[in-house]
Amino acid sequence: MRYLKLFLPVLLIVVLFVGCGGAPVVEEELIEEPEVVEDTTTVVEPEKPELVLDRIFFDFDKSDIRSDAAEILESNGDMLELYPEVNVVIEGHCCEIGTSEYNMALGERRAKSALDYLSGLGISLDRLSTVSYGEEQPLDASDLERNRRCEFVVK
Repeated sequence: MRYLKLFLPVLLIVVLFVGCGGAPVVEEELIEEPEVVEDTTTVVEPEKPELVLDRIFFDFDKSDIRSDAAEILESNGDMLELYPEVNVVIEGHCCEIGTSEYNMALGERRAKSALDYLSGLGISLDRLSTVSYGEEQPLDASDLERNRRCEFVVK
C-alpha cells in the first residue's frame, strides 16, 4: 500500500505533464485549388460574302433614284458596311443623246444622286467619290437605256 500511495501522486504528475494519448489530432480539411482551364475556343467571324456592288439605271434625262435603283443602293450600302475599309468611286454614265457637255453634267448629277443616297444610309462621305464619263463609256452601244447608269468601282 505504501507503494500505492507513492505511485498515485507520481502517476498523476506524469499524466499532467505528458497528457493522455499525446497531442490532440487536428484533421486538416484539404481545400482543392480550382483548376485553371485555358479558353481554347476561338471566335470565328462569319465569312463575308464576296464584295459585289451592282450598277443602277436611270430614266432618260433624269438623275432621280428609281425604286429599283433604291433597292440596289440599299444592298450596296449593306455590302459597304461589311467592308468598312473599302472606298468607292461612283461613275455617272449617259447615253449618246445630247451634247457631250450636257451628258457630262447629267452623269455628274447621277453620280451625286447615288452618293447622296449611300450617304443617307450612313456610308461615310470620306469613302465615296464621284466622276462623270458622260457618253464616253457606253455599256452597250446598241441599247441606249443600259448606258444611263452609275457604276460602283472599288478603289
